[in-house]
Amino acid sequence: MDADDFETARPRLVAVATRMLGSAADAEDAVQEAWLRADRADGTVDNPTAWLTTVVSRICLDRLRARRDTAPLDEVEPADPAPGPDAQAELAESVGAALGAVLDDLAPAERVAFVLHDVFAVPFDDVAAVLGKSPAGTRQLASRARRRVAGAPRPDAARADAVRAFLAASRDGDFTALVDLLDPDAVFRTHADDAPSTVLSGAPAIAEAFLFKAKTALVALVDGLVGYTVRLPGAPGYLLLGDVTFTAEGRIAALDVTLRADEVAGSEVVPL
Repeated sequence: MDADDFETARPRLVAVATRMLGSAADAEDAVQEAWLRADRADGTVDNPTAWLTTVVSRICLDRLRARRDTAPLDEVEPADPAPGPDAQAELAESVGAALGAVLDDLAPAERVAFVLHDVFAVPFDDVAAVLGKSPAGTRQLASRARRRVAGAPRPDAARADAVRAFLAASRDGDFTALVDLLDPDAVFRTHADDAPSTVLSGAPAIAEAFLFKAKTALVALVDGLVGYTVRLPGAPGYLLLGDVTFTAEGRIAALDVTLRADEVAGSEVVPL
């Protein structure tokens, strides 16, 4: 597999990994690991995108299991009747609008089965190969996840308001308001392929860095997570994507900012 095949598949891979892991930075790491594996693989791959999707999905599954420190979920439950195409599309769209909070409670295998099949329309036979389960068992996992997702709340409004208030305080140069919105141990990170990462720690340092900034920033869902986007006047065709993580109390715990070219961003951005 050559680099052109990987770059063609990259937007889909980033989108898949972001929905599974809930973080743009973690998704980029998973996709990079998939490329390293692809670069070492021998032989010809008939469908590079499908092959890479499988590799990324397995990497994400391993990482989700490591987070939960749990063994694979093997117990089975009766599967619900498969929803119709319209109902399935509506449910998948709702997940795109509240991804983190809805999916974090799912077991790793449930999350992978639901994301691959219901969100990305990967056939159950292929999802089963990723999970190492039978197609019937995979259907049961997706069915269980679907029930939980359908009954989950959609708690994005408060987070969007917090990001909106943070951007407003940044524009106004309101240091006190910025500190109040940040967790005391908050972290700010930047990510760019051609530049070293920047890291700031602590609410005061981050607040100082954001004073009188964010002039063109807009609150948005970035790959289903509440964040923000910034158009760069001096760099048309590029977009800053802000991935915001919150504490349980609703304060901003981390800000991860990535510079991406529009045509290769591989991100779903929905203004709020």
